[in-house]
Amino acid sequence: MPNFCAAPNCTRKSTQSDLAFFRFPRDPARCQKWVENCRRADLEDKTPDQLNKHYRLCAKHFETSMICRTSEDEIRTLKQKKIEEACEQEQETNNTAQNPSAETGNQQDGNVLPLTLEEKENKEYLKSLFEILILMGKQNIPLDGHEADEVPEGLFAPDNFQALLECRINSGEEVLRKRFETTAVNTLFCSKAQQRQMLEICESCIREETLREVRDSHFFSIITDDVVDIAGEEQLPVLVRFVDEAHNLREEFVGFLPYEADAEILAVKFHTTITEKWGLNMEYCRGQAYIVSSGFSSKMKVVASRLLEKYPQAVYTLCSSCALNAWLAKSVPVVGVSMALGTIEEVCSFFHRSPQLLLELDNVISVLFQNSEERGKELKEICHSQWTGRHDAFEVLVDLLQALVLCLDGINSDTSIRWNNCVAGRAFVLCSAVTDFDFIVTIVVLKNVLSFTRAFGKNLQGQTSDVFFAASSLTAVLHSLNEVMENIEVYHEFWFEEATNLATKLDVQMKLPGKFRRAQQGNVESQLTSESYYKDTLSVPTVEHIIQELKDIFSEQHLKALKCLSLVPSVMGQLKFNTSEEHHADMYRSDLPNPDTLSAELHCWRIKWKHRGKDIDLPSTIYEALHLPDIKFFPNVYALLKVLCILPVMKVENERYENGRKRLKAYLRNTLTDQRSSNLALLNINFDIKHDLDLMVDTYIKLYTNKPELPTNNSETIENA
Repeated sequence: MPNFCAAPNCTRKSTQSDLAFFRFPRDPARCQKWVENCRRADLEDKTPDQLNKHYRLCAKHFETSMICRTSEDEIRTLKQKKIEEACEQEQETNNTAQNPSAETGNQQDGNVLPLTLEEKENKEYLKSLFEILILMGKQNIPLDGHEADEVPEGLFAPDNFQALLECRINSGEEVLRKRFETTAVNTLFCSKAQQRQMLEICESCIREETLREVRDSHFFSIITDDVVDIAGEEQLPVLVRFVDEAHNLREEFVGFLPYEADAEILAVKFHTTITEKWGLNMEYCRGQAYIVSSGFSSKMKVVASRLLEKYPQAVYTLCSSCALNAWLAKSVPVVGVSMALGTIEEVCSFFHRSPQLLLELDNVISVLFQNSEERGKELKEICHSQWTGRHDAFEVLVDLLQALVLCLDGINSDTSIRWNNCVAGRAFVLCSAVTDFDFIVTIVVLKNVLSFTRAFGKNLQGQTSDVFFAASSLTAVLHSLNEVMENIEVYHEFWFEEATNLATKLDVQMKLPGKFRRAQQGNVESQLTSESYYKDTLSVPTVEHIIQELKDIFSEQHLKALKCLSLVPSVMGQLKFNTSEEHHADMYRSDLPNPDTLSAELHCWRIKWKHRGKDIDLPSTIYEALHLPDIKFFPNVYALLKVLCILPVMKVENERYENGRKRLKAYLRNTLTDQRSSNLALLNINFDIKHDLDLMVDTYIKLYTNKPELPTNNSETIENA
């Protein structure tokens, strides 16, 4: 197979170049376009199949938009073809009604051959298989059934897919009955390989339905959630934000990406999957946000920076679903912080295992806060929520710590056998973790450092006007943190004293971490104190990191975008309609339909709201502004609002359209790690997205076979399943 670029006078070889090389597409129309752009007469008489098989083009000679994108590209082509065929058929029907003699002529042309009986049966058979897979995905039923070591030797135990298939056969489904009536009872009717192929097509078709809407809306943002374990593999959940045709901001889950330990490889694969496999044009990406724990934070920042190099308008931002302080804490590159965050999540999860455990904690809080009933009541309400994601989570934890320790200790040492061994044992482990001096110092330092960003972060998740004014307060926040850094000796002394007082209250011995003590054994010259150790290893790197992280998240471009929120009428009103959106909107000038009229249009927009009737309220959110009846009369304002709306830092006003993240969390919570499937997860999370069974069948036939193999008695049996 030639590995030279097919472009004239190009001598690049795929084996000797860092550039990507691409196959010619099989689609005749697109293939013809490639040939025309090549300007090589000797390629013009070759078929698309020949070109696809034997010729390549290097990335230098074709745009990304011309590149074939695996099965999802095939799905888009097939879908378009189906639409065109439906239109042609409708036109032919109309023509026949007007001119009956045309029907005979069309039949003689023979352009569309009718399916044979065998082909029809094969399509119906495949449709039944796809229906079962979709049902399993929506109902979160794993494909596999019994584990091999659970089945007595010599018995055939079908997997869940086969069991459902047999159920439909026994219920009288004729297509399946005819296909399998002579098949041995210990035969797998559908091989694992075929199941995987069909699942991939189901996933691609469902994803393509969502991405079609994203492409129609042009602009979008990319968000990833924390790395998750999918059947033993680390995967990144990916969501997209966009404004749909009904002007609703939506956040939809679109799939998982395999996680890579090497940040540069991860960045390349991240970009390749989104652009080439999923077919999104990153030129329209206006925001990117990554919710990750400390171990992955630095690597995702590499991904963000590489995307920014290629697409400067894909602004790196905070995600509205995560409190700023939680975001900052997760990204601190200190092992003790990462361990403390994990412990906090486990403690919260432990008490939410049952109402009885929460009631036990409530009782302890009531006793401890007898002299401060208001705070005690507030803490009990907080404990019944997922409080670890709050802006003031560390302040809450410091106030709660004594209650948590007493409660965990009481559960562990209870003699009335109210708690089973599992609960008691877990309480003992968690009690040991939260009474470790390293944990106590860590949460106290985090509480104090993040107190400087707490109000700022709360405003970012508040009303649109709060977000707008928060952008102006960043300078003051950074000034305060820099002042802390310059006087870290003094600040750390106060923080460490608070930590030692809390430890004394809990009867916890003040000491250096065991790992450090073991490393220092025999070093008689070491005069390191606990206070200086934690200053150097915890306080200094934490403050330094948070200052830098704030600068990275709130870049000049991001702040300019937030300043454009003065377009929202309620913000205009608070500014007495003395605003200057045009200056900040320059970064989005290329996104506007009529940039030359922007200044005049903004003037009209301000006048409209400044001289409104007394009974007319100012819209307070982008969501309300986008749904104004006359918004289309302000095309530039409309375009700017849509782009601002999809920035990850902006909250989704209507919770109905934030289902992607909630359903993702529910899927992960309700599915055992080894039973998770990236394919089935997409079907389960997007269960309400319409699907086209005929398209799935056509795609399968085109990609994998022109005639589905009939199962025989030589199919996979229990021995090779």
